[in-house]
Amino acid sequence: MARLLRSRKFWPLFTTQFLGSFNDNLFKNALVILALFQLSTQAGAILVAVSGGLFLLPYAVVSSSAGQLADSSEKSRAILWIKLWELGLMLLALAGFLSGSIPLLLAVLLGLGLQAAFFSPLKYGILPDFFAHETLIQANGLVEAGTFAGIILGTLAGGVLYARPHGAALVPVAGICISLAGIAAACAIPRVPPAAPGLRIGWNFYSGTIELLRLARGGKPVWFACLAISWFWALGATVLAAFPTLARDVLHASPHVVSLLLGIFALGVGLGSLIAAKAVHDASLLRLTVPAGLGISLFTADLAWTALHMGAAPGMGVLLSHWMGWRFCLDLGLLAVCGGVFSVPFYVLLQEKSPVTHRARMVAANNVVNALATVAAGGLAALAYAKGMGAPAVLFVTAGLNLLVTLWVALQR
Repeated sequence: MARLLRSRKFWPLFTTQFLGSFNDNLFKNALVILALFQLSTQAGAILVAVSGGLFLLPYAVVSSSAGQLADSSEKSRAILWIKLWELGLMLLALAGFLSGSIPLLLAVLLGLGLQAAFFSPLKYGILPDFFAHETLIQANGLVEAGTFAGIILGTLAGGVLYARPHGAALVPVAGICISLAGIAAACAIPRVPPAAPGLRIGWNFYSGTIELLRLARGGKPVWFACLAISWFWALGATVLAAFPTLARDVLHASPHVVSLLLGIFALGVGLGSLIAAKAVHDASLLRLTVPAGLGISLFTADLAWTALHMGAAPGMGVLLSHWMGWRFCLDLGLLAVCGGVFSVPFYVLLQEKSPVTHRARMVAANNVVNALATVAAGGLAALAYAKGMGAPAVLFVTAGLNLLVTLWVALQR
């Protein structure tokens, strides 16, 4: 994999993706902390639960056009334009943080989701243009690991920078600098011929989305991969929405503990993605998905149980000063590792089983299903919190539902 990281075909895309992930999470975690510690308890919990869905909502609306654009265009230049778009959003974020306007910051979050919806089919669509089979598995694993490394560093940077004096200015200024670095990396991505140069881009989002899903459902392996990946993202969104609230209301923790927990989760998914890249081979692509799914349920349930029994942990020192705190962090990390092992093989299955001329559109179809599943999960979580259900109860229910999904995956393989 070290040679792959040095490849002229891979490192610019990897760097572009990493920096984009960093920026998204720098902004999102700063917004989460702003919401949790400046709004009321219930309003903050609801906004955190809804924010993940708000970021993914554009995937459900524009993915058909995004997939057509990716299949019909020269992907490296399209990626460059999208990175310029990100720079504009970071300039708006500067205005939002300085004014303290949550509506403007939510609008920026929605814009980042829209930008990501156009970037995703380009990113996953261009990988099979450069690599095949075993190398494609490694490339996907590294991209996922890089994504979650960006989540770790962006999440930690968002929390640390926002907590410092003048943090409301430091966060967006850092975002602007990272956007400029991403633009430089995007300029180095090699050009590839368009997969479907004569394809007409439709802007009727409703009919385009229906047609996109119809195409995806026509291929059983593609549709299977779409549904499995979408469950992973819905589960991840539920966990990510639960443990900031868990940290504040059950553990009575500081913003630094919230950042630590987000970082552990992201590190775990990245490590799991690397494990999948090394251990999964083309001939046995899905062999680790069922054990990983069982691990997700086990560690999610134990995470919730441990949180209920460990008591308050107002700071990182208290959290890590006793066994139950370490168990809590270990559960969170192993849950995330299992998630990374679970997700990577399905991305490869989606790419390899999609027709070349429709590959980016199949990635876009997966994004639509991801968005619908994740928005639904965020909405149900927000409703649960509004009705007084605690984060541990939400995690117990999630663990049970994941067991059913794992059984379904075992029967479908």
